[in-house]
Amino acid sequence: MVPADPGGGVMRVDLLTDPVYGVDEALTAAGALDRVLGHGLLRPRPAQAADLAVLAAAVAGTPLASRVAEAADKASAGAAGEDHFVALAAARAALLGAVHDALLARADEATGRVRADTGTPATGATPSPNLLAAARSWLGDMARAGWQGLDHEPVAGAAQIVSAMLPDPTLRRLATLLDGFAAELAASCPGTTLERVPARRWADLWTRAMLLTEPGASAAPAPPDTATGRLLPLGIDLHEHATAASAQVHAVFEPADGTTPRLVRAGVSVPKPDTVVGAGVWQLLRPHMALLAAVGEGRAMDLDAMPITTEGDLIWDDGYARAGEPADAFTTARVALAGAAASATAPLDRHPTRIAEPVFLEGYTVEPGDDATTFTLAGHAVRVDVDRIPAAGPLTPEAVAASRACIGLLRWDAGTFSVQPLAVETLVRKKAVTVHAGAWAGGATDKLGVKAEKAATDAVKVLRERAGKLLRGHGR
Repeated sequence: MVPADPGGGVMRVDLLTDPVYGVDEALTAAGALDRVLGHGLLRPRPAQAADLAVLAAAVAGTPLASRVAEAADKASAGAAGEDHFVALAAARAALLGAVHDALLARADEATGRVRADTGTPATGATPSPNLLAAARSWLGDMARAGWQGLDHEPVAGAAQIVSAMLPDPTLRRLATLLDGFAAELAASCPGTTLERVPARRWADLWTRAMLLTEPGASAAPAPPDTATGRLLPLGIDLHEHATAASAQVHAVFEPADGTTPRLVRAGVSVPKPDTVVGAGVWQLLRPHMALLAAVGEGRAMDLDAMPITTEGDLIWDDGYARAGEPADAFTTARVALAGAAASATAPLDRHPTRIAEPVFLEGYTVEPGDDATTFTLAGHAVRVDVDRIPAAGPLTPEAVAASRACIGLLRWDAGTFSVQPLAVETLVRKKAVTVHAGAWAGGATDKLGVKAEKAATDAVKVLRERAGKLLRGHGR
């Protein structure tokens, strides 16, 4: 049991350690299609027919039953068409969506959180049906070949489709997904040489892409609402890739009209050179979002008609925001987090990996370990995912191990709930000190951060000089 604010509730940690009914069975059924895609459906084997039967049986009591049963029969005979592949993808997505819903319901029960109903589905005309059909055809070819049958020529077929899609804003999400998926497959060709296949990841990408080729799936989303009031940041979730970086700020939004506070997110993504790492990524992200500086300074932000989606994502524009009064994240977590409502998840985004719920924990004991760090509360241990702590900030596993309170994201992976720390509170010389993963977002102030920032500045400066020379050279 974790005390929340004085007037709020408690967090039932015991519920996070109890199994959730039906989750293992649903994941097993979804994994059956993962195995099928690994071998491919050009010449199905008896084992693949058995796996397809498992998938069909798992959705037998749903509206998908007849279509998936037919698709499984056709695929087992090596005669599956594109519509059959769509049905198989829909079955897998439905199973993982059900897992997502069950886990999120358990998380809401544990935190006492209220969640809004699902918003109005996206509407609008179907964009470029010929391009959607081409993408569906390419994905069908990948399913027939299977990951073990990958080869450069068929994988490269996605390039022309992606190029044709990119100019259309309604197809850009699918185009980006196909581009990244094809790049991963191409880097693994030929499939016969693969020692390890990322079966679940590739099946996730294939499933999502296949569903996005369906009419209406890529339609323009419902018009956003607007948010006017005070934004109280909780922390930053930073993701860094060799060629890209993104930061997502999790916060409590207090509407100016006095209605119920809600949990919201605001994100920014930028391309980056692979030589810019650690604290350097903030220099790339910072110019695109004033909110990062506010988080680094420990300030609230006042919003005026900021666009916001039904899923709680702020469509950030600095023109709709200004810096507010100082706001301590741990005060926000103790006072406002327990009463903040959460938004529903968009239908196509329902997947266990999407779960990232802000939580506040205190009164625990920390048990560091070689395999995993855990927070133990009222006799129940919750795994702490210290591997997700970014290098671009002062938060470290050691700081987590010495902490007495934590703001984090509740996630689910490898069969268990875990907490990703965003900030911790600890004692230094009997004085409470906070350490945030995003403390350097607005500019480093401590000695370690200043040193890292300077090294990053030098690297970015060199890259800009090189880019300038290349541009001048092309201009001659």
